[in-house]
Amino acid sequence: MQLTHALVRRPTSNFAAGLTTANLGSPDYTLALAQHQAYCTALRQAGLQVIEWEGDAQYPDSCFVEDTVVLTPHMAIITRPGAASRRGETLAIANYFAAFRQIVHIEAPGTLDGGDVLQVGHTFFIGLSERTNEAGARQLAELVQREGFHTRLVPVHGVLHLKTGLTAIDTRHFVGTSWFAEQLPDLEVFVPPQEEWYAANSLPINDWLLVPSGFPSVRNFVTRLGKKTIEVPMSEFQKMDGGLTCLSLRW
Repeated sequence: MQLTHALVRRPTSNFAAGLTTANLGSPDYTLALAQHQAYCTALRQAGLQVIEWEGDAQYPDSCFVEDTVVLTPHMAIITRPGAASRRGETLAIANYFAAFRQIVHIEAPGTLDGGDVLQVGHTFFIGLSERTNEAGARQLAELVQREGFHTRLVPVHGVLHLKTGLTAIDTRHFVGTSWFAEQLPDLEVFVPPQEEWYAANSLPINDWLLVPSGFPSVRNFVTRLGKKTIEVPMSEFQKMDGGLTCLSLRW
């Protein structure tokens, strides 16, 4: 599927007050803004029209916009984030997509973060994590199955979200942690050295793959597959449990 658009939200001045388990220190806000602009530049290089919103200081995690909605050709499935402090982020997203998608919602007791949803061709892999429970995963599965998609539920371990530890380079090749390679033995999962597992969150866009800077084994693997790569500095977002996929919505 050829992607044409991306929606992003800039980090807010209180970005460091967001949720994190990374224990990598406090992010540098000025550097985070510069890295976010580099990210937007990479999206444009990959062929996308980028819609840039300001962040919402009520929600210091609001730059991680992917967690708020799952997009299909006909629906915008508004999530119910697993962190209660983030649930207010979804209102602006629902209002925006109501202009050109049917709006549906994940309902309590379900919880769902978009970071736990990986679409690969006609299959949605849905992670069961600390942020996405089985009730939320099954609601999403039922919704996307109505549009003819297949679904697979995948337990998440050792990382925050499914896509924190698993990237689809294309419909056949994946990069992931050893956990996901074991959970999905029917897939071709390249497992980089453990010190490079952060790069398991990379972002395929059309003919390109965005990869975080500083992880050569993943970049080299992807290059051998014939994929063009764009390296993006991500150090300040890594400190806040963030990765390349969660900083945008693409359609």
